[in-house]
Amino acid sequence: MYYRTVPKLWSETIDQHRRAVREATMNATAALAAEHGLTSLTMSQIAEASGIGRATLYKYFPDVDAILTAWHEQQVSAHLDHLTRLAAEHSSDHRRLEVVLEAYALIQHEAHRHHDPSLALLHRDQHLDHAHATLRRFFSDLISDGARSGAIRDDVPAAELASYCLHALAAASRVSSKAAARRLVIVTLDGLRPPDESAG
Repeated sequence: MYYRTVPKLWSETIDQHRRAVREATMNATAALAAEHGLTSLTMSQIAEASGIGRATLYKYFPDVDAILTAWHEQQVSAHLDHLTRLAAEHSSDHRRLEVVLEAYALIQHEAHRHHDPSLALLHRDQHLDHAHATLRRFFSDLISDGARSGAIRDDVPAAELASYCLHALAAASRVSSKAAARRLVIVTLDGLRPPDESAG
């Protein structure tokens, strides 16, 4: 019994250590990027700020870009978890989408207010394409549900409307207040409404 449990405990300890090193590295990188910008970051700076030796740091990440990619994907994953929980709290397709869009707009607004380096990463295709694919699918699924129930227009593919939402609400990162971010959500939702059959 003793010999069977030791390897498991050792493995768990190693895994915890690896997670701690990655977490410390990504947190230090995000803080440095927010303070000094992305272009000036070096592995030496990150090693010093995180308290991790350079040799150890290189075992986990080959360069600064790899750290930023991992950090950004972690951020997107955390945001998606938050949005998923919000969506699960509502049964109405329209209300569910409205709540998720507002939460996403506020995430964008807060990130800019706190000089979140992920905003700069949004303009770097290698980060955008991979890290935001899951977000686009999530939005697309919500829109598809709404289209089936008649709450959302069905004359435009859900995937295209998902991209429309993400790009429209990215503007929330540049507005001056939460109220302005919420107004963008209202405008975005207007674009998702079914065409007025009485028009024309």
